[in-house]
Amino acid sequence: MDKAVILARGLGTRMQKPDDSAQLTEEQREVAKTGVKALIPIDQGSQPYSFTAGVPRPFLDYVISALADAGYRSVCLVIGPEHNKIRNYYASLECRRVNIEFAIQTKPLGTSDAVAAAEQFTTNEDFLVVNSDNYYPLQALRALGELDGPGLAAFDREVLLADSNIPPERIEKFAIVQTDSDGYLAKITEKPAPSVIASIPKPIFVSMNCWRLNPAIFNACRSISPSVRGELELPDAVQYAIDHLGQRFGTVQVRAPVLDMSSREDIKAVAAALADVEVSL
Repeated sequence: MDKAVILARGLGTRMQKPDDSAQLTEEQREVAKTGVKALIPIDQGSQPYSFTAGVPRPFLDYVISALADAGYRSVCLVIGPEHNKIRNYYASLECRRVNIEFAIQTKPLGTSDAVAAAEQFTTNEDFLVVNSDNYYPLQALRALGELDGPGLAAFDREVLLADSNIPPERIEKFAIVQTDSDGYLAKITEKPAPSVIASIPKPIFVSMNCWRLNPAIFNACRSISPSVRGELELPDAVQYAIDHLGQRFGTVQVRAPVLDMSSREDIKAVAAALADVEVSL
């Protein structure tokens, strides 16, 4: 499996919120205003854009480079029709390790709708799905590529709390992953109540929207209704595939941190964590 879909269509409303405490460069502040988290420049003078000397790389370069490190060679960016900066930047790059394509999600209707937008790119093959605002550990990306079928990377909640840049109040809202006796996905509980968290024996594993999917997911995406948030959500499509299409989703337990670029307060910590990471596209 060498195809990966990156969901880069979100509105980035959290990133757009001003944060006087965040110590940002002028470039970072200007991009943050747009909400396009994937293009937040990482202030790393030793690794400039390949075509603009002295300009820091965007966060998404690191995400794509990690995918290439894990063996993915064909990447599809799901973007909105207004995201010309993303399209123009990646269309201008000369990439040696990955081929980058684009799929358009016309309206921001949710993660399931975003995955459906990439159907043509997948050409009836299994594919990886990741967020554009998360930098995932290599072991998770590789393990999903080695599964025999669809599956989910389940991240140890305590490790995320201890080693990631993600504040506890954000992690508390992450969907909890529960498996059956064979290690297959049984249930995902979105935004779990404290009582639910307390009732589950440790270690607790959560979803960071890092999936291996197969073509059956597209029928599921077309069959679900909007969630209580008014969005077409990928976990709902996965549950539909389990309940109605006979799909089984394996799980890969990951005990490693994830970098999250959701808000302005994340930028400095993410840049520091990536300071020694070499990008190669």
